[in-house]
Amino acid sequence: MSHAVAGKAYKGLGMEGFTARWYASQTIKSLDEFKALARRVADELPAESRVLEVAPGPGYFAIELAKIGGHRITGLDISRTFVEIARRNATQAGVEVDFQQGNASNMPFQDASFDFLLCRAAFKNFSEPVRALQEMYRVLKPGGRALIIDLRKDAPMEAIAKMVDSMGVGAIDRMITKLTFRFMLLKRAYTRKQFEEFLARTKFGPIQIREELVGLELSLGRAR
Repeated sequence: MSHAVAGKAYKGLGMEGFTARWYASQTIKSLDEFKALARRVADELPAESRVLEVAPGPGYFAIELAKIGGHRITGLDISRTFVEIARRNATQAGVEVDFQQGNASNMPFQDASFDFLLCRAAFKNFSEPVRALQEMYRVLKPGGRALIIDLRKDAPMEAIAKMVDSMGVGAIDRMITKLTFRFMLLKRAYTRKQFEEFLARTKFGPIQIREELVGLELSLGRAR
């Protein structure tokens, strides 16, 4: 067996306090990306779908999907601060999203609860990646689908720097973000091969993995 880990040494704790608020202030600058992803997902979902976003952070995607309407949306995040921020953002937007605090490795939901699940830019932070995937499978309904979008461990730093430069943030925030990618996020991220090894320990199928310049997109089905 390869060295793809079943668990990570760090505790996988969520961002709290100042760090969470700083993250929220930076990611809102990419709101157009959240809107585009929400529209893409909405176009693929049957009416009245139950949707779960795992680790929604400030809740921008879930809120944009709720604005489109027609679905029941839940967000689950380990960070108490993010849950508070997301609930406040939903109230200000005038939409209903059920943001809850909880762990991706032990979700507080019944089996087969959701039609669709999204996990964006968060999977690399989970302390038990295989267990998190198994939980995603458990809470999906037969015929449901999970979409995981995350950083590639082997993404070239030059491409990441170009991406950060296009985010429209100030010079200091650009520097902090680039350092965060280099010394934290890339170290936590996974390669395609590692994801394939994780998924081999689940019941997901069909599985599609698309490689992009700095990221991976995994479309995971639960058979009927």
